[in-house]
Amino acid sequence: MPLHAINFTGPINASTCSQLIEKATVAVQQGASCLVLNIATMGGECSYGFTMYNFLLALPIPVHTHNLGTVESMGNIIFLAGERRTACAHSKFLFHPFHWHLQGAVDHSRMSEYTMSLDYDLHLYARIVAERTHDAIEQLETEKYLIAAPRIFDPHQAMACGLIHGIEPTLIKAEFVTSFIHS
Repeated sequence: MPLHAINFTGPINASTCSQLIEKATVAVQQGASCLVLNIATMGGECSYGFTMYNFLLALPIPVHTHNLGTVESMGNIIFLAGERRTACAHSKFLFHPFHWHLQGAVDHSRMSEYTMSLDYDLHLYARIVAERTHDAIEQLETEKYLIAAPRIFDPHQAMACGLIHGIEPTLIKAEFVTSFIHS
């Protein structure tokens, strides 16, 4: 059975979400024994990040996520979908407060909706991080990072906090069926 690798090097948005779903589905249909998801992202939209996370967890094959250099913001959630998670020696993970871009006038009702959504996303993000790193030596203070105190983790810190299982170079093999997502 072939191994499939997807190199995800873009933002998290509607386009990259649909591309990931399509490429991972094709990998399963082609009989992939494992999906390697190499990630370099500065993050993006929460709704699409949670969608990608849930989709990757539902795949009937193991998923190995690998940090190519930087996994930031919502990228951490996608990264945590990996059954096995690794990072390059010279990589980082960034957790920071959420922010939204509002356009045009906003009434009270809409502002309340935005606040509820922002709070819900924050708690969902923190819950996923806690679930996926529950047996770590050091516990993450995710809500603190998402509200007011951004934090960068190098690979050794990421290992102690349960974000990764190992520090390894990017796995590249000639027999991999490889695809790319970049915008």
